[in-house]
Amino acid sequence: MTTTLVFTFIGVDKPGLVETLSNTVSEHGGSWQQSRMTQLAGQFAGITQVQVANAQLTALQQALQALSGDDLSVIIQPGQPPTAAGNEQHVQLSLIGNDRPGILMELSRALATRNINVSDMSTRVISAAMSADLLFEATADIHLPPNQDLAELSDSLDDIANDLSVDISLDPLPSTT
Repeated sequence: MTTTLVFTFIGVDKPGLVETLSNTVSEHGGSWQQSRMTQLAGQFAGITQVQVANAQLTALQQALQALSGDDLSVIIQPGQPPTAAGNEQHVQLSLIGNDRPGILMELSRALATRNINVSDMSTRVISAAMSADLLFEATADIHLPPNQDLAELSDSLDDIANDLSVDISLDPLPSTT
């Protein structure tokens, strides 16, 4: 029998950090399933899903916790079984516009009030090609509940886009079920 663990980590960006984490997982019979990692402002952070035999679970948890110190923090949570997808629509949301405070707050509020789940999101600030003005860019994979009309959502997001002076687009994704 195996258990799924999810752990997050953040530490000073330096060579060997991923090797240390993956070696710890491997030494305890764990299987690295998937992860997202990135360097931001001199820190390296990630979230990782691993499978481990129940007999090795406690030892792996203790070994990962033992890595926490001045330069690294590790937080471990048990994995949860996936929820039934039902008739959800999977959509990619893209946003770009002049950077200013509150864009992500307004967008996330609009999604949350409609019970729309964000399964993956990436944001960044970039320089505009011609003017070097700062642009805020976001892409997100979202899951619409069965009763959410994509056209109505698009109209609502157009209103928000106009208020924020950004462009928002929605593109249906293939179903993952």
